[in-house]
Amino acid sequence: MSGPSSNPRGEHTPRPGITWQTSLGSLGEHVIDEQAPDPRPNRATRRALARKKR
Repeated sequence: MSGPSSNPRGEHTPRPGITWQTSLGSLGEHVIDEQAPDPRPNRATRRALARKKR
């Protein structure tokens, strides 16, 4: 049985395809109709507002 090596292992280059390949892209403009009603708040917001009123 051998003991620990006195030489630490060096860093290695990862295999191709292992690292994340990130690309940023524009999703374009979002046009919001000003005549449309405001969206309903989600459940957590409604519950918080209800607690605040008490």
